Amino acid sequence: MALEGNQTLISHFILLGLFSHSPLHVLLFSIIVLVFLAALSGNGLLVLLISIDPRLHSPMYFFLRWLALMDLMLISTIVPRMAADFLLGGGSISFTGCGLQILFFVTLLGDECFLLAFMAYDRYVAISHPLRYSVVMSRRVCWLMVAGSWLSGLVDGLIQAIFTLSFPYCGSQEIDHFYCDIPAVLKLACADTSLYETMIYVCCVLMLLLPFSVISASYLRILVTVLCMRSAAGRQKAFATCSAHMAVVTLFYGAAMITYMRPQAHHSSRQDKVVSAFYTVITPVLNPIIYSLRNKEVAAALRKLLGRCPCGGG
Repeated sequence: MALEGNQTLISHFILLGLFSHSPLHVLLFSIIVLVFLAALSGNGLLVLLISIDPRLHSPMYFFLRWLALMDLMLISTIVPRMAADFLLGGGSISFTGCGLQILFFVTLLGDECFLLAFMAYDRYVAISHPLRYSVVMSRRVCWLMVAGSWLSGLVDGLIQAIFTLSFPYCGSQEIDHFYCDIPAVLKLACADTSLYETMIYVCCVLMLLLPFSVISASYLRILVTVLCMRSAAGRQKAFATCSAHMAVVTLFYGAAMITYMRPQAHHSSRQDKVVSAFYTVITPVLNPIIYSLRNKEVAAALRKLLGRCPCGGG
């Protein structure tokens, strides 16, 4: 299909990637692959433990299992493709493939934003209204919250993928990124995308600020409740339960806000790649570590699982 001025629409893009083939970048690439394998193992183990151990069938672990599944899908959407491009020496991706990657990536990011908000609300109910916890956070309510997270993320992903690919693309095929990041793709469009970029900016701000407001309000109420507790042991347990979730929220939202809540004029390709690598690769491997490090119930479930294995000496 031809455009005016003898310009031809392109049928595929070329991802320039995160690394070159210098010795330092080969080392960094190897570390990324190891981190990817660790993320698969950690999140996969967390999903398994929560699924098979009855002691972990509470709403908190129900949400944690979905977070681990989302992390597994998020890192699998990006890293295997990036690794294949690096090893094979090419980064060609079809127009449709790029659209699907945008869809999955944006959907999963949106899912995690809302799921983290529901997890914060769950902790608020558990600590501030323990007698009503089983009623408020019933199994039906938990499933509705997870479904709402998926629906919100999917709607956002579909809108952004469809609108991004609706522009004509011609001339350069090179995306200066290691995946189809929307701002990097839009730079190749043969049309004025300023209005759409403004819309994306507003949409991303809302998608981040709405869940973050729920998280902030929930933890403010938790803080008030904890400070009013007479029992030092109760305060310590409450802080220990919430500190892991707050660490995950800080890592995820911090990186996402740096990326999506800055105007395009303040973006640089190099900086965007580094920040993107953080929340697509590093955060998924840290989540199971953060949630399991000081969690006696998860540790007990792991010991029980190892005890069942022939190699565990049983």
